[in-house]
Amino acid sequence: MAASGQGPDPVASRAPADFQEHLARLEEKGLLIRIDRPICKDTELHPLVRWQFVGSFPEEARRAFLFTNVVGAGGEKYDIPVVVGALAATNEIYAMGMGVAVEDLGEIWMKAINEPIPPVFIEDAPCQEVVITGDELQRTGLSVLPAPVSTPGFDAAPYLTATLCVTKYPETGVRNMGTYRAGFKANDRLGVRMASRLSGAGGYVHWLKYQKMGQPMPCAIIVGCAPVVAFTGPQKLGIDEDEMAVAGGLAGRAMRVTRAKTVDLEIPADAEIVVEGFIDTELLEPEGPFGESHGHVALEDFNMSMRVTAITMKKKPVFASVLSEVTPSESSILKKSAYQALFYQHLKKTLDIKGIIGVTLHEPLTNLRKVIFLRFKQGAVQSEVWRALNGAASLQAQCGKIVIAVSEDIDTLNADAIFWSMAYRSNPVEDVLLMPHRAGGHGPKAGSGGGDSTMLIDATLKHPTSPLALPAKPFMENARKIWEELDLPALSVKAPWHGYDLGDWSADWQGFADAATRGEWKANGANTFDRRRSGLKPETPVRKVEGKTKS
Repeated sequence: MAASGQGPDPVASRAPADFQEHLARLEEKGLLIRIDRPICKDTELHPLVRWQFVGSFPEEARRAFLFTNVVGAGGEKYDIPVVVGALAATNEIYAMGMGVAVEDLGEIWMKAINEPIPPVFIEDAPCQEVVITGDELQRTGLSVLPAPVSTPGFDAAPYLTATLCVTKYPETGVRNMGTYRAGFKANDRLGVRMASRLSGAGGYVHWLKYQKMGQPMPCAIIVGCAPVVAFTGPQKLGIDEDEMAVAGGLAGRAMRVTRAKTVDLEIPADAEIVVEGFIDTELLEPEGPFGESHGHVALEDFNMSMRVTAITMKKKPVFASVLSEVTPSESSILKKSAYQALFYQHLKKTLDIKGIIGVTLHEPLTNLRKVIFLRFKQGAVQSEVWRALNGAASLQAQCGKIVIAVSEDIDTLNADAIFWSMAYRSNPVEDVLLMPHRAGGHGPKAGSGGGDSTMLIDATLKHPTSPLALPAKPFMENARKIWEELDLPALSVKAPWHGYDLGDWSADWQGFADAATRGEWKANGANTFDRRRSGLKPETPVRKVEGKTKS
């Protein structure tokens, strides 16, 4: 993709060149906490960091956590430190990854999308200082990586979460870099989930092309890289847009790429760790359960199986992991600024909506996509408000289940203010499809026609569903003890603070989860390997094929 021809942006060019430069900046500013005591990656690590999201911490009190003494449930000791929260525990941390102020995030995203800067190629890359292939890959392979169990008590394996999965369109060579989860199955095998829904994963589109060609799909999974590169993965860019060029636009300079060792792909040269391999386009393998960003545990689906051909890394890498699951989370902050900028540009520029001044995607528990607030100048024309409501609801299939327009005096980050606006500024029978014939009641007289109406919403749980995607109660309780032993800031706990069964959870899945917290994830991988199937679409529920029900 052609660059804009403009010189480096003086603001964006302060973006760190690689992940460890970013960590150093966070530590210098007091935004990173080092934990030197032994922490078990399978039972303690993610629950400990999770407390700052469920312990009623103000956002500005959250920190990135760097664990320098990581152990496994099976007694393993790891030389590679693990960091969680370093990409987006807060908007400030996220903005530091771009070298800009928080208030400039939306503008810098739109500038990067409109003025991308193509990457430059180098031969000798830091990400390939250590190369693991052949016998060593079979002997140790993925086991050398300290990947945490994200949702202890529910997840079936350690997972790569802070990923950029690099694939390319076989006919044009256009690269895609998406953030997709990848669960450990064996030393040389991963289970990879790329969303197959409408407006889903670009990597899945590539997979379909390779499937038609009867070939496995080359893939390189990046774990840890310059934040401007990592930030492009969760965004919904065009299928023909190169995320590395957009990353260059964010940084205000060309980012560096190199060629992978065992697959024909160009990858970020300054990455911490790269897992290379080929994704099977015939056989799908059961993958999951895993605590997903929509806030529930994703149950077993038949998903992609990746045969690992090489692991490369820096001599002294840092393993990046992202806190996802129930929002707010690191995952939701990673998406929020770019998503809001995308929606605002669509309404303001593409649809030319008059009076629109802001878009907010609601984050706590609802995971950004479901509830959208639109802010308008006072006195905006009602037909423009309704054009915006329809435009926001239809931009992406996954976003805008509920869209609410408010005036500029309403703080869209304050749910109480939203309810106030709904209570006193909307007549449900006219402004929503509702039930009529309710008295106006006690309230301001000005502008009122005297009548009002009632909104009845049955929000009760209608059927069994998968567990809440947080670590199970025993792991959170244990992590809280560690939190207090470390003399971290006092917690003010509000529900929900731990995961729990909501009726759709089998003994088999609990067995997988128990094995993962004992460090026995390879047994789970052996189980799913024997259950592989062909002729299925990725994300086909396992029980739909195998006929399993809750037991």
